Amino acid sequence: MNQPACAASPAFHEGECAVQERVGVREQLAAIGQRAILDFMPEQHREFLRQLPFVIAGSVDSAGQPWASVLTNPPGFIESPSPRQLAVRALPQAFDPLKETLLPGKPIALLGIEPHSRRRNRVNGVITEITGESFAVQVRQSFGNCPKYIQARKLQYPAVNNAAGKVVQRAEQLNEAAKKIILGADTFFIATSYPVAEYAGENRHGADASHRGGRPGFVRVEGNDTLLVPDFTGNFYFNTLGNIAIHPRAGLLFIDFDTGGLLYLAVDAEIVWQGKALAAFAGAQRLLRFRVREVRHVEAALPLRWGAASLSPFLEATGSWQGGS
Repeated sequence: MNQPACAASPAFHEGECAVQERVGVREQLAAIGQRAILDFMPEQHREFLRQLPFVIAGSVDSAGQPWASVLTNPPGFIESPSPRQLAVRALPQAFDPLKETLLPGKPIALLGIEPHSRRRNRVNGVITEITGESFAVQVRQSFGNCPKYIQARKLQYPAVNNAAGKVVQRAEQLNEAAKKIILGADTFFIATSYPVAEYAGENRHGADASHRGGRPGFVRVEGNDTLLVPDFTGNFYFNTLGNIAIHPRAGLLFIDFDTGGLLYLAVDAEIVWQGKALAAFAGAQRLLRFRVREVRHVEAALPLRWGAASLSPFLEATGSWQGGS
Protein backbone atom coordinates (compact mmCIF):
# COMPACT_ATOMS: atom_id res chain seq x y z
CA MET A 1 0.00 0.00 0.00
CA ASN A 2 1.36 3.40 -0.99
CA GLN A 3 1.64 5.82 1.90
CA PRO A 4 0.34 9.39 1.48
CA ALA A 5 2.84 12.11 0.69
CA CYS A 6 2.04 13.87 3.96
CA ALA A 7 2.14 10.87 6.31
CA ALA A 8 3.88 13.02 8.92
CA SER A 9 0.65 15.05 9.29
CA PRO A 10 -2.18 12.61 10.06
CA ALA A 11 -4.78 15.39 9.94
CA PHE A 12 -4.59 15.58 6.13
CA HIS A 13 -4.46 13.07 3.31
CA GLU A 14 -2.33 13.40 0.18
CA GLY A 15 -5.00 15.24 -1.84
CA GLU A 16 -5.35 17.95 0.79
CA CYS A 17 -1.57 18.17 1.12
CA ALA A 18 -1.13 18.50 -2.65
CA VAL A 19 -3.55 21.43 -2.84
CA GLN A 20 -1.94 23.07 0.22
CA GLU A 21 1.46 22.66 -1.43
CA ARG A 22 0.26 24.22 -4.68
CA VAL A 23 -1.18 27.22 -2.83
CA GLY A 24 1.98 27.59 -0.70
CA VAL A 25 0.53 26.92 2.75
CA ARG A 26 1.60 23.31 3.31
CA GLU A 27 4.27 24.05 5.92
CA GLN A 28 2.10 26.24 8.13
CA LEU A 29 -0.83 23.80 7.92
CA ALA A 30 1.25 20.79 8.98
CA ALA A 31 1.22 21.91 12.60
CA ILE A 32 -2.14 23.71 12.61
CA GLY A 33 -4.02 20.67 11.34
CA GLN A 34 -2.96 18.44 14.20
CA ARG A 35 -4.21 20.99 16.74
CA ALA A 36 -7.42 21.97 14.98
CA ILE A 37 -8.70 18.68 13.53
CA LEU A 38 -9.49 16.38 16.44
CA ASP A 39 -10.65 12.77 16.75
CA PHE A 40 -13.25 13.77 19.34
CA MET A 41 -15.77 16.56 19.82
CA PRO A 42 -15.02 19.34 22.31
CA GLU A 43 -17.89 20.12 24.67
CA GLN A 44 -18.78 23.34 22.84
CA HIS A 45 -19.22 21.41 19.59
CA ARG A 46 -21.42 18.85 21.32
CA GLU A 47 -23.59 21.59 22.83
CA PHE A 48 -23.80 23.40 19.50
CA LEU A 49 -25.16 20.32 17.71
CA ARG A 50 -27.76 19.75 20.45
CA GLN A 51 -29.38 23.14 19.82
CA LEU A 52 -29.78 22.78 16.04
CA PRO A 53 -33.08 22.03 14.24
CA PHE A 54 -31.34 20.72 11.12
CA VAL A 55 -27.99 19.29 10.03
CA ILE A 56 -26.36 18.84 6.63
CA ALA A 57 -25.21 15.28 5.89
CA GLY A 58 -22.68 13.98 3.38
CA SER A 59 -22.62 10.33 2.32
CA VAL A 60 -21.41 8.07 -0.49
CA ASP A 61 -23.45 5.59 -2.53
CA SER A 62 -22.39 2.14 -3.76
CA ALA A 63 -20.98 3.61 -6.99
CA GLY A 64 -18.71 6.02 -5.07
CA GLN A 65 -20.92 9.04 -5.75
CA PRO A 66 -21.07 11.56 -2.86
CA TRP A 67 -24.44 13.11 -1.97
CA ALA A 68 -25.30 16.10 0.20
CA SER A 69 -28.53 15.86 2.22
CA VAL A 70 -30.31 17.56 5.11
CA LEU A 71 -31.97 16.09 8.20
CA THR A 72 -34.32 18.00 10.47
CA ASN A 73 -36.21 17.65 13.74
CA PRO A 74 -36.83 19.92 16.75
CA PRO A 75 -33.66 21.00 18.61
CA GLY A 76 -32.26 18.19 20.72
CA PHE A 77 -32.58 15.59 17.96
CA ILE A 78 -28.77 15.33 17.91
CA GLU A 79 -27.22 14.02 21.11
CA SER A 80 -23.62 13.26 22.03
CA PRO A 81 -23.39 10.46 24.63
CA SER A 82 -19.60 10.85 24.65
CA PRO A 83 -17.00 13.01 22.85
CA ARG A 84 -16.57 10.28 20.22
CA GLN A 85 -20.24 9.40 19.72
CA LEU A 86 -23.31 10.99 18.18
CA ALA A 87 -26.92 9.86 18.19
CA VAL A 88 -29.14 11.43 15.51
CA ARG A 89 -32.90 11.03 15.97
CA ALA A 90 -33.89 11.55 12.34
CA LEU A 91 -33.96 9.30 9.31
CA PRO A 92 -34.07 10.40 5.66
CA GLN A 93 -37.29 10.61 3.68
CA ALA A 94 -37.91 8.33 0.71
CA PHE A 95 -36.68 10.85 -1.88
CA ASP A 96 -33.42 11.61 -0.04
CA PRO A 97 -30.21 10.00 -1.42
CA LEU A 98 -29.24 9.39 2.22
CA LYS A 99 -32.06 6.80 2.32
CA GLU A 100 -29.86 4.57 0.13
CA THR A 101 -26.50 5.33 1.76
CA LEU A 102 -27.34 5.28 5.47
CA LEU A 103 -25.90 1.87 6.36
CA PRO A 104 -23.81 0.57 9.29
CA GLY A 105 -20.10 0.72 8.55
CA LYS A 106 -20.49 3.45 5.92
CA PRO A 107 -18.88 6.89 6.21
CA ILE A 108 -20.97 9.95 6.98
CA ALA A 109 -20.21 13.63 7.39
CA LEU A 110 -22.32 16.06 9.41
CA LEU A 111 -22.16 19.84 9.08
CA GLY A 112 -23.86 21.70 11.90
CA ILE A 113 -24.60 25.24 10.79
CA GLU A 114 -26.59 28.06 12.42
CA PRO A 115 -27.14 30.71 9.74
CA HIS A 116 -28.30 33.56 11.98
CA SER A 117 -25.13 33.36 14.15
CA ARG A 118 -22.86 32.21 11.30
CA ARG A 119 -21.53 29.34 13.43
CA ARG A 120 -20.60 25.99 11.91
CA ASN A 121 -18.87 22.80 13.01
CA ARG A 122 -18.00 19.66 11.07
CA VAL A 123 -18.00 16.02 12.18
CA ASN A 124 -16.80 13.15 9.99
CA GLY A 125 -17.25 9.57 11.06
CA VAL A 126 -18.75 6.14 10.50
CA ILE A 127 -22.33 4.93 11.01
CA THR A 128 -22.32 2.27 13.71
CA GLU A 129 -26.00 1.51 14.25
CA ILE A 130 -29.49 2.25 12.92
CA THR A 131 -32.42 1.67 15.26
CA GLY A 132 -36.02 2.79 14.93
CA GLU A 133 -35.96 6.49 14.05
CA SER A 134 -32.29 7.17 14.81
CA PHE A 135 -28.73 6.29 13.91
CA ALA A 136 -25.39 6.38 15.74
CA VAL A 137 -22.06 7.75 14.53
CA GLN A 138 -18.52 7.02 15.68
CA VAL A 139 -16.57 10.28 15.38
CA ARG A 140 -13.33 10.21 13.38
CA GLN A 141 -12.80 13.95 12.83
CA SER A 142 -14.22 17.08 14.48
CA PHE A 143 -13.34 20.69 13.74
CA GLY A 144 -14.79 24.17 13.56
CA ASN A 145 -14.94 26.55 10.62
CA CYS A 146 -14.79 30.33 10.45
CA PRO A 147 -17.98 32.33 9.71
CA LYS A 148 -16.77 33.50 6.28
CA TYR A 149 -19.32 33.65 3.47
CA ILE A 150 -22.28 32.47 5.58
CA GLN A 151 -25.40 34.54 4.91
CA ALA A 152 -27.22 35.36 8.16
CA ARG A 153 -30.90 34.37 8.02
CA LYS A 154 -33.33 33.61 10.84
CA LEU A 155 -35.19 30.32 11.01
CA GLN A 156 -38.99 30.18 10.89
CA TYR A 157 -41.42 27.26 11.35
CA PRO A 158 -44.48 27.18 9.04
CA ALA A 159 -47.83 26.05 10.42
CA VAL A 160 -48.62 23.79 7.46
CA ASN A 161 -46.44 21.79 5.09
CA ASN A 162 -48.96 20.11 2.81
CA ALA A 163 -46.68 19.46 -0.19
CA ALA A 164 -43.87 17.74 1.72
CA GLY A 165 -41.83 15.28 -0.26
CA LYS A 166 -43.36 15.72 -3.72
CA VAL A 167 -40.68 14.79 -6.26
CA VAL A 168 -41.05 17.12 -9.25
CA GLN A 169 -37.96 16.11 -11.22
CA ARG A 170 -35.47 13.28 -11.45
CA ALA A 171 -33.27 13.67 -14.51
CA GLU A 172 -29.74 13.75 -15.93
CA GLN A 173 -29.81 17.45 -16.84
CA LEU A 174 -31.03 20.73 -15.40
CA ASN A 175 -34.43 22.07 -16.40
CA GLU A 176 -35.52 25.70 -16.11
CA ALA A 177 -36.88 25.28 -12.58
CA ALA A 178 -33.56 23.85 -11.36
CA LYS A 179 -31.62 26.60 -13.11
CA LYS A 180 -33.76 29.26 -11.44
CA ILE A 181 -32.97 27.86 -7.98
CA ILE A 182 -29.24 27.73 -8.74
CA LEU A 183 -28.97 31.16 -10.34
CA GLY A 184 -30.78 32.80 -7.40
CA ALA A 185 -28.82 30.98 -4.71
CA ASP A 186 -26.44 32.65 -2.25
CA THR A 187 -25.65 29.33 -0.53
CA PHE A 188 -25.21 25.67 -1.30
CA PHE A 189 -23.72 22.65 0.43
CA ILE A 190 -21.20 20.21 -1.00
CA ALA A 191 -20.33 16.63 -0.09
CA THR A 192 -17.09 14.99 -1.20
CA SER A 193 -15.26 11.81 -0.27
CA TYR A 194 -11.89 10.13 -0.02
CA PRO A 195 -11.71 6.47 -1.13
CA VAL A 196 -12.21 4.55 2.10
CA ALA A 197 -10.58 1.31 1.00
CA GLU A 198 -7.14 2.88 0.76
CA TYR A 199 -6.65 3.50 4.48
CA ALA A 200 -9.36 1.56 6.31
CA GLY A 201 -9.58 2.50 9.96
CA GLU A 202 -7.63 5.76 9.72
CA ASN A 203 -8.95 9.30 10.21
CA ARG A 204 -7.78 10.54 6.84
CA HIS A 205 -10.63 9.08 4.76
CA GLY A 206 -14.38 9.01 4.40
CA ALA A 207 -17.08 11.58 3.67
CA ASP A 208 -17.01 15.34 4.16
CA ALA A 209 -19.74 18.01 4.03
CA SER A 210 -19.07 21.70 3.61
CA HIS A 211 -20.73 25.06 2.92
CA ARG A 212 -20.30 27.46 0.02
CA GLY A 213 -21.63 31.01 -0.02
CA GLY A 214 -21.49 34.03 -2.31
CA ARG A 215 -23.51 36.87 -3.71
CA PRO A 216 -26.83 35.73 -5.22
CA GLY A 217 -25.95 34.30 -8.63
CA PHE A 218 -22.40 33.33 -7.66
CA VAL A 219 -23.03 29.92 -9.21
CA ARG A 220 -22.91 30.17 -12.98
CA VAL A 221 -24.93 27.79 -15.16
CA GLU A 222 -23.53 26.82 -18.56
CA GLY A 223 -25.95 24.93 -20.79
CA ASN A 224 -28.04 22.21 -19.16
CA ASP A 225 -25.33 20.28 -17.37
CA THR A 226 -22.46 22.48 -16.15
CA LEU A 227 -21.96 24.78 -13.15
CA LEU A 228 -19.01 27.09 -12.50
CA VAL A 229 -18.39 28.27 -8.93
CA PRO A 230 -15.75 30.67 -7.51
CA ASP A 231 -13.63 29.36 -4.64
CA PHE A 232 -12.67 32.08 -2.15
CA THR A 233 -9.93 32.23 0.48
CA GLY A 234 -10.86 30.10 3.48
CA ASN A 235 -9.10 28.19 6.25
CA PHE A 236 -6.59 26.60 3.82
CA TYR A 237 -7.42 23.08 5.02
CA PHE A 238 -8.75 22.30 1.51
CA ASN A 239 -10.82 19.36 2.72
CA THR A 240 -13.24 19.69 -0.20
CA LEU A 241 -10.65 20.45 -2.88
CA GLY A 242 -8.31 17.80 -1.52
CA ASN A 243 -11.03 15.18 -1.81
CA ILE A 244 -11.84 16.32 -5.34
CA ALA A 245 -8.15 16.09 -6.30
CA ILE A 246 -8.26 12.38 -5.38
CA HIS A 247 -11.87 11.50 -6.19
CA PRO A 248 -13.35 14.03 -8.68
CA ARG A 249 -17.02 13.67 -7.80
CA ALA A 250 -19.27 15.66 -5.50
CA GLY A 251 -22.83 16.00 -4.29
CA LEU A 252 -24.45 19.45 -4.18
CA LEU A 253 -27.52 20.52 -2.21
CA PHE A 254 -29.38 23.77 -2.87
CA ILE A 255 -32.06 24.70 -0.33
CA ASP A 256 -34.87 27.04 -1.31
CA PHE A 257 -35.02 28.96 1.97
CA ASP A 258 -38.40 30.52 1.07
CA THR A 259 -40.31 27.34 0.16
CA GLY A 260 -38.35 24.49 1.78
CA GLY A 261 -37.63 22.97 -1.63
CA LEU A 262 -34.49 20.88 -2.17
CA LEU A 263 -32.32 20.44 -5.24
CA TYR A 264 -29.89 17.51 -5.06
CA LEU A 265 -27.16 17.24 -7.71
CA ALA A 266 -24.67 14.43 -8.30
CA VAL A 267 -21.76 15.86 -10.26
CA ASP A 268 -18.30 15.25 -11.66
CA ALA A 269 -15.96 17.87 -10.19
CA GLU A 270 -12.88 19.68 -11.51
CA ILE A 271 -10.62 22.33 -9.98
CA VAL A 272 -9.88 25.20 -12.40
CA TRP A 273 -6.60 26.90 -11.47
CA GLN A 274 -6.33 29.51 -14.23
CA GLY A 275 -8.02 30.98 -17.27
CA LYS A 276 -10.28 33.82 -18.41
CA ALA A 277 -13.25 32.70 -16.35
CA LEU A 278 -11.20 32.82 -13.17
CA ALA A 279 -9.78 36.24 -14.01
CA ALA A 280 -13.32 37.55 -14.61
CA PHE A 281 -14.53 36.84 -11.08
CA ALA A 282 -13.15 39.27 -8.49
CA GLY A 283 -12.01 37.61 -5.28
CA ALA A 284 -11.93 34.07 -6.66
CA GLN A 285 -8.73 32.13 -5.99
CA ARG A 286 -9.83 29.14 -8.04
CA LEU A 287 -12.98 27.85 -9.72
CA LEU A 288 -14.86 24.60 -9.37
CA ARG A 289 -16.48 23.19 -12.50
CA PHE A 290 -19.28 20.70 -11.94
CA ARG A 291 -20.82 18.51 -14.66
CA VAL A 292 -24.20 17.14 -13.71
CA ARG A 293 -24.76 13.38 -13.56
CA GLU A 294 -28.14 13.29 -11.79
CA VAL A 295 -30.76 15.79 -10.63
CA ARG A 296 -33.38 15.34 -7.90
CA HIS A 297 -35.70 18.28 -7.28
CA VAL A 298 -38.21 18.05 -4.43
CA GLU A 299 -40.78 20.74 -3.65
CA ALA A 300 -41.56 21.79 -0.06
CA ALA A 301 -39.41 18.98 1.32
CA LEU A 302 -38.49 20.74 4.58
CA PRO A 303 -40.82 21.89 7.39
CA LEU A 304 -38.51 24.88 7.86
CA ARG A 305 -38.40 28.32 6.29
CA TRP A 306 -35.96 31.19 6.72
CA GLY A 307 -36.22 34.95 6.61
CA ALA A 308 -34.37 37.35 4.32
CA ALA A 309 -30.61 36.97 4.16
CA SER A 310 -28.02 39.43 5.42
CA LEU A 311 -25.03 38.83 3.19
CA SER A 312 -21.65 38.07 4.72
CA PRO A 313 -19.40 41.15 4.99
CA PHE A 314 -16.58 39.05 3.52
CA LEU A 315 -18.40 39.16 0.19
CA GLU A 316 -17.67 42.87 -0.20
CA ALA A 317 -14.34 41.95 -1.79
CA THR A 318 -15.88 39.57 -4.30
CA GLY A 319 -17.46 40.18 -7.67
CA SER A 320 -20.12 38.58 -9.83
CA TRP A 321 -20.35 36.85 -13.18
CA GLN A 322 -20.57 39.08 -16.22
CA GLY A 323 -22.55 37.77 -19.14
CA GLY A 324 -23.35 34.45 -17.46
CA SER A 325 -26.32 32.38 -18.52
